[in-house]
Amino acid sequence: MSAPPAEPRVTAVQRALAYGVHAYTASGIVFAFLAAMEMCGPRPDPRRVFLWLLVAVAVDASDGPLARAFDVKLRADRVDGRTIDDIVDYFTFTFLPLLLVWRMGWVPAPGLLFIGPALVASLFGFANTGAKDEGGGFFLGFPSYWNVVAFYAGVFFDVLGPWVNAAVILALALLTVLPVRFIYPNLVPRPWRTPVLAGAAVWAVMLVAMVPRYPHPPAWLTLVSTIYPVFYLALSFYLDAKGRRARRTA
Repeated sequence: MSAPPAEPRVTAVQRALAYGVHAYTASGIVFAFLAAMEMCGPRPDPRRVFLWLLVAVAVDASDGPLARAFDVKLRADRVDGRTIDDIVDYFTFTFLPLLLVWRMGWVPAPGLLFIGPALVASLFGFANTGAKDEGGGFFLGFPSYWNVVAFYAGVFFDVLGPWVNAAVILALALLTVLPVRFIYPNLVPRPWRTPVLAGAAVWAVMLVAMVPRYPHPPAWLTLVSTIYPVFYLALSFYLDAKGRRARRTA
């Protein structure tokens, strides 16, 4: 009977680099704190808040490939990187964006009636062990993109008023806990992966271009920028319905 394969040896340098990736993931909370500091000022500038949150999003988008490259699950196994990631994500994708919506008065008073359900629903979404279907390329429920919701809430506040923002937030809070699937951009099935990722890159550039004149960017740029979110929602519903039909047929 052959002996089981030996555990790969982890050097001190490899271990230090792996823990460095955990530290990089955790750095997102520092940028979250800087965003919160801006909101605590007497006259907060939402542009600065979104820029700090954008840096946090950049960290979140890049720490996964780093974690896999440095094999943190093996080389830094005393720390659960997923827990760090979830905590930072809740603050940067949910808590702080919704706090900004309340702070700026982009929903009717009392804002807690609309912000509270979204905060709680998102917390349940983060705690749902089945929230990510990485094999199928889906999130279960609205994936707590409240930073995007907050960005557009500020843009459309003067045009549509606070009640539209309130209705959108409540509707998305409900979708967060319903068994509706939204595509996972990095894992969306082919042939949709390329248009989804390329569209996301172009859309991100448009959002950055809107920041200097936020919350009153050029109207044409605002309208064009909404094409990608509409495409994302439509594709999510289409692929979810297609998958449900395939499962029923099987």
